[in-house]
Amino acid sequence: MSLPHWLHQHLPRAWLRRGPLACLLWPLALVYGALFALRHQMRRHLGPAAQRLPVPVLVVGNVVAGGAGKTPLTMALVLHLQSRGWHPGVISKGHGRLARDTRAVCVQSLSTEVGDEPLLMQQKTRVPVWVAAQRVDAGRALLQQHPSVDILVCDDGLQDAALARDLDICVMDERGVGNGWLLPAGPLREPWPKKVDLVLHTGVNGLKGGFQAQRQLASHGVNAHGQQFALASLSGQSVDAVAGLARPEAFFGMLRDAGLSLHQTLALPDHFDFAHWPKAAWPRTLLCTEKDAVKLWRHQAHALAVPLLLKPEPAFWQALDQGMAEKSLQPARTKSAAP
Repeated sequence: MSLPHWLHQHLPRAWLRRGPLACLLWPLALVYGALFALRHQMRRHLGPAAQRLPVPVLVVGNVVAGGAGKTPLTMALVLHLQSRGWHPGVISKGHGRLARDTRAVCVQSLSTEVGDEPLLMQQKTRVPVWVAAQRVDAGRALLQQHPSVDILVCDDGLQDAALARDLDICVMDERGVGNGWLLPAGPLREPWPKKVDLVLHTGVNGLKGGFQAQRQLASHGVNAHGQQFALASLSGQSVDAVAGLARPEAFFGMLRDAGLSLHQTLALPDHFDFAHWPKAAWPRTLLCTEKDAVKLWRHQAHALAVPLLLKPEPAFWQALDQGMAEKSLQPARTKSAAP
C-alpha cells in the first residue's frame, strides 16, 4: 500500500481524537499554525487588499479537511436564490483538475479540465459556472460573459483571502472540529472558532450554535442515459459501491442504512479521476455518488449515481435572507425597480 493511500485511510480516523498518530504529528501542526498566522499577518499588513467584484459574493466553505456538504449546499443556495429573484452564478477553483486556466464549465466539459464538483454543479443547476486558479478571476470572467448574473456563490472559498465577500457560510458535519488540532495532526485548515455569518451542521456533533441540515440519499439512482431506478428494487440483491470522496465510508453507510446489501465497496481518494477504470461489464449493479458519476459514466454508463439530498432547516434560510437584507443585498432588477 502506497503512503498516500495509507494516509487517506488512517488520517481521518486519527483526527477524531488525540491519539498516538495525532500526537506524533502535533509538532508539524505547530509549524503549520505558525506559517498560517505569518501568512495572515503579511497579507493583512503588506499584501494587496481583497478584491471586490461588482456583484454580491456568498462563500460556502468549511474549516476542516474533507467534504462536509459544501457542494450540495452550494446547489441548494442556487435554487434558493433563484426563488428570491436572483440570477446566480457559481465560481470555484475546480479542485482535482489538471488545467490551471480560467474557463467556463459546460455539459461536455471534462472533469480533468474543470474539476468534478463544478461539472456536477453545472449539470444539476444549469447556471453559469466558471473555474480559475484564482476565484476572483473566475468571477470576473463569468460576469463578463453573463452580465445578467447579479450574485455569485463561491464553492469552497472560506480560506481565500484574495476574494472579498459579503457573507460567509461554514459547513460542519458530524466530525465537528475533530480533535481540535490543525493539520496534519488534526483536521483544521485554520484555527476555530473564526468569524463567519452562518454555520450549518450537516451531522450531529458537539458544537453549539448554528443551524441543522438533514442529509440523506435520494430513493433512486440514475444512469448515464437518464434512466431512474428505485433503490428499493435492489433490496435483496448484492450490489457494489464505489466512492472517490474524502470520507467514502459515509456514503457506504448511507447505502446500508437504505437497506442495501453491499457485496464490495471501493474507497478511492477524493477527486479520483477514473481514467484507468476498466470498460468491461460490471458483474453486479454498481452504485456511486453523483460527483463520481460525471467521471465514471465514461467507462460504466450503467453505473447508478445516487443523489445526496441536503435540506437545511427553514430557520437557516430565514437567517440567510435576513443577513442579506441587513447588508442591503437585493437582486439587480429589484434595485432598478425601487423608487
